[in-house]
Amino acid sequence: MFSVIVVEDDFMQRDILKKMILSMHEFIEIYEADSESTALDIISKHDINMFLIDISLKESSGLDLAMKIRNIDKYQFSQIIFLTTHMEYITQAFKQTHCYDYIIKPYDKEVVQAMLSKLICYENSRLNGDDAKISSESDRYNNRKVSINLKNGIYAVIKMDDIVFIEIKGRVCEINTINGMYEANNTSLKKIMKLVDCKYIVQSHRAFAINKNYIHKIEKISTKLSIIYFNNCFKTALLGYKFRDNIMSEVRSGEMILC
Repeated sequence: MFSVIVVEDDFMQRDILKKMILSMHEFIEIYEADSESTALDIISKHDINMFLIDISLKESSGLDLAMKIRNIDKYQFSQIIFLTTHMEYITQAFKQTHCYDYIIKPYDKEVVQAMLSKLICYENSRLNGDDAKISSESDRYNNRKVSINLKNGIYAVIKMDDIVFIEIKGRVCEINTINGMYEANNTSLKKIMKLVDCKYIVQSHRAFAINKNYIHKIEKISTKLSIIYFNNCFKTALLGYKFRDNIMSEVRSGEMILC
């Protein structure tokens, strides 16, 4: 049974989201909480696979609750999705809690169901060990992890299979994963690629390296540049013409869209 907790202090909003989720999959068990204290009590008594948290709870901050969840060992890399009408908090949410994504209110049923369906299917496949979308080459590496020194001085241990793409922005290295984004200071792409040392994570641009297993679509925008879209990630990466042939020759036929 896949379990989700919806932490939302507005009963009507909580009920709408609950019905959207249940209309997708009957096997989902949904827990409801209208406050941080109730949520923490439920979390302490049950195993939760996914957290949907209102970023602006009336009596406390959804960010604070997410940080407390991250401090629980078994939930360090669990899927946290924020519910919000306040876009200005999203960057802070990604940086502080490494959340996966966010849902804007009022809820768009198609958007919500498309996002959650992918996440639920991925998590179930991962837990059951039968994710057909990960190649046999990837399976040999799926237990490998890399330790990254983050910009706040804390080390994060990241599974190779969780890395979607890596981007260098000046002196900051952003590691985008299915569980959120991590930042490391003073790390070049060459250095991070040497540290990762993974056959399916390859350079696609002077500032990007991508996980081939997550490629959904490649869109050409000029003679020298394309945009890479990923499964389970709303962010994109760049593909330079110097790396295009290598990427195109290695991705699996029929599993991405070219345009």
